[in-house]
Amino acid sequence: MHFVQVAVELIVGFVSLFLMTKILGKATLAQVTAFDFISAIVLGELVGNALYDKKIGIGSIVFAVALWGLMIYAVEWSTQKFRGTRKLFEGKPTIVIRNGHMDREAMRKEKLDINMLQNLLRHKDVFSIREVAFAILETDGSISVKQKSQYATPTMEDLQKQQKPVNLPITIIEDGEVDWDNLKEAGLNEEWLLKNLRRHHIRSYKDVYYCEWKKDEGIFIEKMNENERR
Repeated sequence: MHFVQVAVELIVGFVSLFLMTKILGKATLAQVTAFDFISAIVLGELVGNALYDKKIGIGSIVFAVALWGLMIYAVEWSTQKFRGTRKLFEGKPTIVIRNGHMDREAMRKEKLDINMLQNLLRHKDVFSIREVAFAILETDGSISVKQKSQYATPTMEDLQKQQKPVNLPITIIEDGEVDWDNLKEAGLNEEWLLKNLRRHHIRSYKDVYYCEWKKDEGIFIEKMNENERR
């Protein structure tokens, strides 16, 4: 009888969740905000506890799912009807790369470091920060990228030109610290690095927020701001 009860509760929970997703619609589920994520965790705990607690019956499962769905529906309705509530419930996109330069203040507010930014860019098939004109961190944690004109999707005329070899960018300096292994892997040395830094009027590694090197395009540097220097 215990297995039958668990089976019935699972079926009821499954059907309830299925109906809720149909009612909320695809758009709501496609854009999972931090608020939605937390709500989903709470719902999972409620349903999970209901399945293994003998004192909680099918009615509790249906009530938990229905109430959660109603609250989510109310939030979505309010964001559609009242523009002022969108920032509260959904947040707003943040520009993390502006005019080809990383906005470190925006990145700090969003708890986004360079490695996380690079990871998000690679998911958009962008392997170098220098290729980006604008990057926007969306409310669901994804990133939207506007590449610089020379890196944008080629036209038919561009495709008729001779293809160039593909080279991956190599990170040399990050947060004022040199990655000596990457420097060696690139076939470069400290003398070369210091020479290039001096060309950009930089005296110390600690004055560099981010530096990468690409074989066919050379060096790319983002300097530290005054308040970022150690």
